[in-house]
Amino acid sequence: MGPPGKRDEGWFTSLYAAEYAHIVRYGLRRLADSDASAELAQEVFVVAWRRRAEVPDHSLPWLYGVARRLLANQWRSRRGAPALLPITDVDAARVAGSSGADVTVGVADVRAALAILSELDQEILRLVGWEELTVSEAAKVLGCTRAAAAVRLHRARRRLAEAMSDRPIHARRPMLATIREDL
Repeated sequence: MGPPGKRDEGWFTSLYAAEYAHIVRYGLRRLADSDASAELAQEVFVVAWRRRAEVPDHSLPWLYGVARRLLANQWRSRRGAPALLPITDVDAARVAGSSGADVTVGVADVRAALAILSELDQEILRLVGWEELTVSEAAKVLGCTRAAAAVRLHRARRRLAEAMSDRPIHARRPMLATIREDL
């Protein structure tokens, strides 16, 4: 992307072309319609242009963080429940060329279990699973350290697994104990 001194119109155009679809998909997973998602993406890029000296070379996590804060500001300003897209309806608003994470077997079960989790658990799982960010990148989006994001992810995965199981994780016997008993 170049040093901040060379952040001109050409830099911005290449950033926009490379990351716009990612930001729209981010919005689609959190908002009720594609128009709202496209509007969110436009606002994200307005911020990116205004703060272009702050945009890192690996810009996607930074852009996700901007999108997350813009959504939070919108939700606070409405003082009501956000018009979120129900987890089960995400496929209806899918954008062509999206990741294979949404087309695996059992997606409905995962989405139903995900809906039970807290918003913070859902967000860390979405960032790593759907947005395909690393833990370090997700930490940048969430505004926390890599260690905190790793702990949040670990706990969220455990809660998701528990929500998807018939019985709580702590009630299940470890696999190693089962293998030893069979020997």
